[in-house]
Amino acid sequence: MLALWLSSSGFEVVSANNMSDGLRLAKDGTFAVYLLSGRFTDGTGLELCRAIRMFDLSTPIIFFSAFTRDCDMKAAMSAGAQAYLIKPDDLENIEPTIQRLVDATQTRRVSH
Repeated sequence: MLALWLSSSGFEVVSANNMSDGLRLAKDGTFAVYLLSGRFTDGTGLELCRAIRMFDLSTPIIFFSAFTRDCDMKAAMSAGAQAYLIKPDDLENIEPTIQRLVDATQTRRVSH
């Protein structure tokens, strides 16, 4: 549902149904941002975030998770995420967060 909503807002979305597919896509493609869930059928968003950071240190990672504890957010940020949004409360913040992080990444690439 989120992929459909983001697509209708003009974003090009590639989605994965599990951690293994997400990791494969991340290794094979070039993305402006990663939007991760807290849990997959075969692992967690934290595991995927850490795995992505092993080969991609610069692409922004956003968590959109139902895990609401402060320790969940801190763990995601420690794993390499740049933003942590809570389902469903922060739904309206997804688009501006994506845009802010993509714009910041493009600015860094231009200025270096």
